[in-house]
Amino acid sequence: MESNSNGKNVPRLRQVTDIERATSKKARESWHMFTIMAEFIESTERLSELHPAVSIFGSARIKEDNPYYAQCSDIARRFSDAGFAVISGGGPGLMEAANRGAFEGKSPSIGLNIELPHEQSNNKWQDISLSFRHFFARKVAFVRHADAYIVLPGGFGTMDELTEVLTLIQTGKCRHIPIILVGTEFWSGLLDWFRTTLVTTGMIGAKDMDLIQVIDDPASIVDAVFDFYDKGETSLADSAERHTDTGAVL
Repeated sequence: MESNSNGKNVPRLRQVTDIERATSKKARESWHMFTIMAEFIESTERLSELHPAVSIFGSARIKEDNPYYAQCSDIARRFSDAGFAVISGGGPGLMEAANRGAFEGKSPSIGLNIELPHEQSNNKWQDISLSFRHFFARKVAFVRHADAYIVLPGGFGTMDELTEVLTLIQTGKCRHIPIILVGTEFWSGLLDWFRTTLVTTGMIGAKDMDLIQVIDDPASIVDAVFDFYDKGETSLADSAERHTDTGAVL
């Protein structure tokens, strides 16, 4: 144990007297770090030249007969035919719909699959399939390689992805890219809460709401992404160049 200025005992791994336990623990932690590094390296090597690209998110629990499935597939197909690689989580539900639409289009369909004890099973509509053990390495790949975020209805995982990219853009840790929510009725309650609670109590600024667009029509969604880059300070070509600069992305 090491005592700090407050007189508290702070344990240090180097001071563990059980050498076998300390060695085993250090070996596990080192191996854990190497697996994380491997996921970053593989995703960068496989995806760094696939631009422009769009990440599409949504529930794994939505079935093929749900209207959101067809809508998601239509959006992905339109982006694919417009020259965008389409990135999804690689699983069932709306992830499958996104991969399926892109697979049937002209540009690559990419699945960033995650190993989970339940729910996640890789769909077959993937031109490029990557497997992750670590959620945060996977989330970096979603953000780093995307020029737009399209978010359909979903649960905790979808909310996590949405708030993650909003935080990165708000704090300047990520370049500004379009964030489009699909499903006006689904998202209206959350957005109302953002305005009436987060904005009014000063938890976020009123201008932060400008980071989000809500569009339901698939053709209009594609147009909105092109408009963002046509009217903004960054073109899609410039955005592709910035993907090579990690500091500009995360």
